Amino acid sequence: MAKSKSDNETSNNLAEGVNPTDTKKTEPKVVSEATNTKRRGKQPGRPPRKGKKLNAKIASLYEKVSKEGQLSLVKAIGLLKQIKRAKFDETVEIHMSLGIDSTQSDQMIRGSVALPHGIGKKVRVLVFCQGDNVSKAKEAGADFVGDADLVKKIQNENWLDFDVVLAAQDMMGQVSRLGKVLGPRGLMPTPKAGTVITSGQDIGSVIKEFKAGKVEYRSDKGGNVHAGIGKISFNDDQIVSNALTFVEQVRSSKPTGIKGNYIKSVTLSATMSPGISVTL
Repeated sequence: MAKSKSDNETSNNLAEGVNPTDTKKTEPKVVSEATNTKRRGKQPGRPPRKGKKLNAKIASLYEKVSKEGQLSLVKAIGLLKQIKRAKFDETVEIHMSLGIDSTQSDQMIRGSVALPHGIGKKVRVLVFCQGDNVSKAKEAGADFVGDADLVKKIQNENWLDFDVVLAAQDMMGQVSRLGKVLGPRGLMPTPKAGTVITSGQDIGSVIKEFKAGKVEYRSDKGGNVHAGIGKISFNDDQIVSNALTFVEQVRSSKPTGIKGNYIKSVTLSATMSPGISVTL
């Protein structure tokens, strides 16, 4: 006599050691919304949610800045120090919107400028050089000096414990291999930024300038230029002097093909503060 379908299922269950009377099913694990939120907050690039007090404080700061409108440089620095809320010594940043076409290569803005009062932090300088320049670079205060050995270290170990990269002109053939590593981070030596040292330059003076606070700048895809120009602990005169030096340097870099308004706006901010519109 042929067995029914249910009889076959029962026989198979008995053979596999499954009790046919046990009808309990494994329920899928339910993860609460709170747990999901907690996990999302711990994911890289996703900061935890701000509390109500912090949100209210930030909103009041933005409201205060918006009421002030466009300020002179001196008043903007005073307001920046007044609204400071971070416990650490914040970096003062300048942001300039330029009337350039970033798709045109001849309108790209890039260079470097030595700020009179530095940037308020230790700058780690790596120098690619050889021969007599090695001893000169070390005497000038370079943190790392070498040639092919440093190129291999960056390639093999992805070593990037430095802030500025300088290279003697005769080393650019080897340094060019690091374009894919240093280029995206804005560290690749280039003549426009003054980080390629020619045979006629004094390698020691170039290193000292960058150690003292020479900053690089270049326009982004939106036609903007950004740079740190000091610390919030600097006195007002120091920040004013650094800011004006930077603005004048960018102004002098105006491409010849630009017509109309070159500097559209200037904004001053700190690491944890809203931007303040500045009139110069």
